[in-house]
Amino acid sequence: MAKTANTKDLGEMLEQVQAQLAALAERVEKLESLAAPPARMAARPAPPTPPQPDIDDEAMAAISAALAAYLGVRLRVRRIRLIGSRAWALQGRVNIQASHTF
Repeated sequence: MAKTANTKDLGEMLEQVQAQLAALAERVEKLESLAAPPARMAARPAPPTPPQPDIDDEAMAAISAALAAYLGVRLRVRRIRLIGSRAWALQGRVNIQASHTF
């Protein structure tokens, strides 16, 4: 008689576990549907680049002269472009981190 009671208890426990498993499966399915991105998202166009200001000939000559004096050789400046402050900030952080000894 003890055997039948244990079998009955095991059957009830198995049904409870199966019910909990089904509830968890439904919950996971609902959460995955909420977290899933839409089927196809339209690509956002890249923001337009701001126009670069033109550098006049006088400024170009001054920059060329300063570089020639610094380097000690004649050179030809082909292009000058403005680099945003983000690049300077990044380079500054790199220099500071490189100066630390580990």
